[in-house]
Amino acid sequence: MPRKPVARAAVAGDEQAAVLVATLTSRGETVAAAESLTAGLVCATLARVPGASAVLRGGLVVYATELKTALAGVDPGLLAEHGAVYPEVAAQLAEGARERCGATWGLGLTGVAGPSAQDGVEPGTVHVGLAGPGTRTVRTLALSGGRDLIRTESVLAAFALLGEHLT
Repeated sequence: MPRKPVARAAVAGDEQAAVLVATLTSRGETVAAAESLTAGLVCATLARVPGASAVLRGGLVVYATELKTALAGVDPGLLAEHGAVYPEVAAQLAEGARERCGATWGLGLTGVAGPSAQDGVEPGTVHVGLAGPGTRTVRTLALSGGRDLIRTESVLAAFALLGEHLT
């Protein structure tokens, strides 16, 4: 029987996490995340890898909009004008995670896992931010599937974005 999409994505996430932990360890670098729609899944996936404590500094679960400002330092004016699901919010989440956790790299994830739209933004819309040495970038995704698959695919996208900047 073939694996379900979420199970396949989770296995891929574990494999990507292992590569990231090994690469970050060899470079003497660290990572932290500020997560909204993934609610800690990035950090939890990294933490499953033996040796992750050498590179995973920590994370901020900022599911509630006001916590994006209070914990990650996202500009409240930006949130008021554009809402929580916006590319610049992901970038500021990444910067906030990096700064507040003292990491080399910061990841920021915001989006709508569904099943309903949020502030007019359709389910599957995800923004993944990355901040690091000389780097500040955002990738916007249009994912499909149920909540679990969207959240898991968001983690995969975050890992891929970081991995691209480590090679």
